[in-house]
Amino acid sequence: MGLPTVVNLSSRRVVGWALADHMRTSLVEDALAMAFATRRPAAGVIFHSDRGCQYTSTDYAALARANGVILSVSRKGECWDNAVAESFFATIKRELINDRAWPTRAGLHRAVFDYIEGWYNTRRLHSALGYLSPAEYESIHHNAARQAA
Repeated sequence: MGLPTVVNLSSRRVVGWALADHMRTSLVEDALAMAFATRRPAAGVIFHSDRGCQYTSTDYAALARANGVILSVSRKGECWDNAVAESFFATIKRELINDRAWPTRAGLHRAVFDYIEGWYNTRRLHSALGYLSPAEYESIHHNAARQAA
């Protein structure tokens, strides 16, 4: 199964994701498209990934360029370059994926949706965020920025 994600580095919120039984370029494009639809980032935002062929393909680069995204890839053999995404994958595997059998893809998809949208982004506390959820962290920082303006 492939589960590409787009994670906001500041808030740790998963802003784009897709799930399928493959890891073709179209799947990572779906995750990036979801992030565009939910966030509408300004041109110049940076997306960091590993060196997987999906992320270095010309089709993916064209999608990113068309949406004003600058692509950044990890150095060869350096998993720490993509530590936030790797941490998310370790967490979802530990807290959801690895603790049960998944007889249907539909059941797994539903569970991943519930985990990301109903738990991880909205209620799961993160030590890196001062023990706030990504949603709480964004709300506090959005309100602070608005008050400062």
